[in-house]
Amino acid sequence: MVDKVISVYGYGRFGKLWADILAQNFRVKVFSRRGLTQKEVSPGIEIVNEKELFDCDALFFCVAISAYREVLKKSIPYAKKNTVFFDTCSVKVFPASWMTELLPAGCRIIATHPMFGPDSYLRADRGLPMVMCNITADPETFDNWVNYFSSKSLQVEVMTVQMHDEMTAYSQGITHYVGRLLADLELAPTRTDTLGYEMLLKVMGQTCNDSWQLFLDLQSYNPYTQKMREDLNKSIAKINSALIENGNRQETGKE
Repeated sequence: MVDKVISVYGYGRFGKLWADILAQNFRVKVFSRRGLTQKEVSPGIEIVNEKELFDCDALFFCVAISAYREVLKKSIPYAKKNTVFFDTCSVKVFPASWMTELLPAGCRIIATHPMFGPDSYLRADRGLPMVMCNITADPETFDNWVNYFSSKSLQVEVMTVQMHDEMTAYSQGITHYVGRLLADLELAPTRTDTLGYEMLLKVMGQTCNDSWQLFLDLQSYNPYTQKMREDLNKSIAKINSALIENGNRQETGKE
């Protein structure tokens, strides 16, 4: 597989991790809109310009969701029909529709969500989850890539983009939302922390280690997160109502 050329568009923290993973088995080229120097990339990885990046067998876009549609528009003059195109966004419905709309007709498109970042990947014993959604790839190409990522000790889950977004709205979306609420409360360790409180602080620290833009993107570009927030607010109101009712009973002496 070393003779296959794989390109990575975007070289932030995740793009660098993704390029390093792919470079274990392929020849890898990278491009960043901010520009790169050789000392920024791992040995053996080639820095190219935007046009050269698209001369490849497969291309992974590792850019922010909020910038992704514009990146795809800029890619139109360079994108080639025989390339396999992947996104790595944390939401799937919108990126998949944008790729279908803007990439060459008939090209092979696979939507992915590696559900980990550089920190968790380096700490984990592997088995980290990765979602893959076949948009327009032929079954053989899709299966080959599923097998490849499975060989990297990732737990590949195959599903539709709609299933992904609905599921992650109530897992990843709510985790980041609660983490930001806790941060807004300015929670801090105390001398009497319970295990549960320590876990809440870890959730806050983990989610707030990501950028504010990622938080906004997760909430804005997932069509199911608004319902998640509505459901969460209903549950908060329900619990508060039960507490108020209980307090009223105690005040009146009625149990």
